[in-house]
Order: sequence, then C-alpha cells, then structure tokens
Amino acid sequence: MPLLADWLLRHSVVMCLLLHSLVLMTFCFHHAATSCSKNCYCSDSESSGKTVRCSNLQLTEIPQDIPNDTRRVYLDFNLFTTVPANAFAGLTHLVELDLSHNELSQLEPGAFRGLGSSLQFLDLSSNKLVNFNPEAFEGLRARANLTNNPWHCDCNLQMAMPHVDLEPASLTGIVCQTSDPEEIRVQGLAFLLAPDIDLCVVMKRTTDVAMLVVMFGWFTMVISYLVYYVRANQEDARRHLEYLKSLPSRQGKSEESSTISTVV
Repeated sequence: MPLLADWLLRHSVVMCLLLHSLVLMTFCFHHAATSCSKNCYCSDSESSGKTVRCSNLQLTEIPQDIPNDTRRVYLDFNLFTTVPANAFAGLTHLVELDLSHNELSQLEPGAFRGLGSSLQFLDLSSNKLVNFNPEAFEGLRARANLTNNPWHCDCNLQMAMPHVDLEPASLTGIVCQTSDPEEIRVQGLAFLLAPDIDLCVVMKRTTDVAMLVVMFGWFTMVISYLVYYVRANQEDARRHLEYLKSLPSRQGKSEESSTISTVV
C-alpha cells in the first residue's frame, strides 16, 4: 500500500504539471491572437467585432502586433511615410482600415495583399500620395477615399485605371494637382470625370514620330539601293556598248591585212 500511494502521488504531481503547462500555453496563444497592439486602444463588441485604435500616436511604422481577429483598424494622424508589402496580410477579418492624415508618399506593391476578400473601406485621404501604383491595390475591391492627395496625372495613371478593382466611385477621389503634359490642363479636375482627356497623346505622338523615322530610314535605304543598282547597270551597259562598237573596226583591220598578204 505505501508503494501504491507513493506511485499515485508522483503521477498526480506529473499530471498536474502537464495540465498546468497546457493551460498556460493555451492562454498564451489566446493572448497572442486576441490581445491589443502595444500603445493602442482596443474595444470589442458582438455587433462590430474587435476595433484597434492607434490614432495620433506619432507612429512611423505599421504595427506588426495587431490581433488577427481585428475587424477595424484606425491608424490615422500618425507619421507613416510608406506602407510596405504584406503590411496587413494576417488580418483576414479586417473590414475597415483608416490610414488618413499621415505622411504617406509610397504604397509598395502588395501593400494591401490578403485583404481583398474582407476589406470594405480604405481611407487614404490627406496624405502625400503623388503617383498611383495599381500593384499596391492588388485584388482589392473595397471602397476607398483617395481625396486630398497631390496626385500627378500622366499616361501611367491613365493606363493603370483599367487594371484597378477598387469600387469605381473611389477613383473620383483622384484629383489632379499636376499633369504631364502640362499643356493639357487637368489641374483641379477629378481624372475619372474627364473621360475626353488623353494624357497619352504625347506618347502616341512620340510613337508616330518614331514610326515615321523608321519608315523614312527604310525608304532611304531602298532609294539608295535603287540608285546604286541603276548606276551599276549603266556602267555595265556602257562597257558592253564600247565593246560592241570596237568589234567592226577589228574585223576591218583583219580583212585589210589578209588582202595585202594575198597581193604580195
């Protein structure tokens, strides 16, 4: 009996330690998945889900510890200058993302990758975005606020528009502050609302000029070859004609020599 009691005691202690470790690991994993991002304020409700507010914290980089079950993230009024690729890839439940009132001047390709199936609203207003990069919005079908940015409208923007899946009304927020070519006056106009404007006209003209130069080059080569061919044939014809003219005189001299020989 003492041996049995000792054996049961030892195994009970081991089982308690294992159970304690299991509970601790479960808590840690749950905490990692659902805890709030550092220095941010989090709230959770049954109707709207988890919301993470990191507004006006002077942040310079996108937080990497936002809980995976977050549905709304507010990162407005910070100091972000760029959104790197896959910055929100783990937030598969995100429906709203606010990046307004920052210093954003660049959105890297794949910046919002992984949000295409869930995100419904993206706010990029009041930043410093100049060039529109369609690769940053890869697969994104959300409604976006793109207003109050110093957009530069050029042929690249015009060609990028058909490849963007954002809600069409969102693109009306691209109001041109500068343009290329400058003579096409689109400053202050919403690019999508000016369908008659062709910003690729200079590129088309350049292409036309290049084609004309190439065609002129080929035409010059053909003409040069024809001139050379004609001149070469003229020279051959002149030589042949001179040869033909020389034949009768040679024949006459031969006959005269034959006559003299006979007389002698």
